[in-house]
Amino acid sequence: MDFSNRVAIELDEDGVARVRLTRADKMNALDAPMFDAIIAAGEELRGMKGLRAVVLAGEGRAFCAGLDVASFAAGPGVAPGGLAARTHGNANRVQEVAMTWTRCPVPVIAAVHGVCFGGGLQIASGADIRVVHPQTRMAVMEMKWGLVPDMGGYALWRGLVRGDVLRELTYTNREFSGEAAQQLGFATLVDADPLGKAMDLARTIAGKNPEAIRAAKRLSAVMLDLDEDAILLAESEEQDRIIRRPNQVEAVMAEMQGRAAQFAD
Repeated sequence: MDFSNRVAIELDEDGVARVRLTRADKMNALDAPMFDAIIAAGEELRGMKGLRAVVLAGEGRAFCAGLDVASFAAGPGVAPGGLAARTHGNANRVQEVAMTWTRCPVPVIAAVHGVCFGGGLQIASGADIRVVHPQTRMAVMEMKWGLVPDMGGYALWRGLVRGDVLRELTYTNREFSGEAAQQLGFATLVDADPLGKAMDLARTIAGKNPEAIRAAKRLSAVMLDLDEDAILLAESEEQDRIIRRPNQVEAVMAEMQGRAAQFAD
């Protein structure tokens, strides 16, 4: 399946969708068709039957080099209402390329290699988990062009990156490695084979109760925004939905008993 020769999706028998940015000749830099293709891919995933996990990666030498500045030389092509116009729920078109991964009902794992600058870093930050090659080149790049990060980064970096660290990296557009990214909060794991590691993680997730995995993602998405009372209630409501499904209590008990027997041996 492909979207304007910019993004491809393949769903395997385990329910793991591999999503590839396919503009390898331009290091997967973001031009107008790439914005549209990523948004279309996100919408496709949200309605995909049998989906259990997603791995997002870039083909060629890079995950994503950020904005294709040359392609926007004639103008950014934003909506008539400007960037403040909300065209995709709570986001505009450029923000949706990163936020769409948060709207995916199943966990998304970004496998990051090569270069991950600017908009590419914000897209990766929309994933639940980021597996990054230690030598990946990364930067909050926008200040180089006299701009601010505006593709969802500030919303996505909450809870990941310390405020003063984010300020320094934004103000200076200093480049950092994938290895440093884990210490800074931008990377979850560092691995010499990020795609292989991401696929292994995705298959592990795909083997879990899909209803519980989706519920856990929903809870993770709101825990920074809700107060304690609301979080406790949300936990209870999600658990109620899971255990009220036919045969679910029996399945959970059987799993617990199996685990107990395993530890007893």
